[in-house]
Amino acid sequence: MQTAQKVPFTYQDYLLLPEDKRYELVNGELCMTPSPTSKHQEVVANLYDALRHFIRTRKMGKVFIAPLDVVLSEEDVVQPDLFFIPQKNHHLIQEKNVMGVPDLVVEVLSPGTAQRDRVLKRKLYHRYGVREFWIVDPVAKTIEVIGWKGSDFQTLQVYPENAILRSPLLEGFDLRISEIFED
Repeated sequence: MQTAQKVPFTYQDYLLLPEDKRYELVNGELCMTPSPTSKHQEVVANLYDALRHFIRTRKMGKVFIAPLDVVLSEEDVVQPDLFFIPQKNHHLIQEKNVMGVPDLVVEVLSPGTAQRDRVLKRKLYHRYGVREFWIVDPVAKTIEVIGWKGSDFQTLQVYPENAILRSPLLEGFDLRISEIFED
């Protein structure tokens, strides 16, 4: 008796999916992403406002908000909540997607995606060399900044609600954490 082989999805397969739902492709496995909560969207909007203002006024590049495909490889396609592409990598930005690795990726945790964001996506961003990855927890009201220390992709700092985040990647960017979680 033969067992069925699992055939990985590719980006070409992914493009055939209906556009009315959000999907991601991680290690060739198709993952449907549930609709985020209203609190999640408020946090994303607050972060986007802060990042976009800082990056735009300094002409550093572009900040994007989901849904927009980030094609890391033929078998890895994600839609981070927010991400930053520096000016020097502007060529990665295509009309329908971003073909390459953002410098900064931000994932805001939701009940339906928290485990995937904390484990699978962290490994994925590590594998592809994302320079800085933030995990934003609206329940704990914290932001975990993950980055490179030598050859290790590790937690650099967890910022509580009363702290000011200073990004190693975005020199001069100060983010008052409490303002991100305000209604």
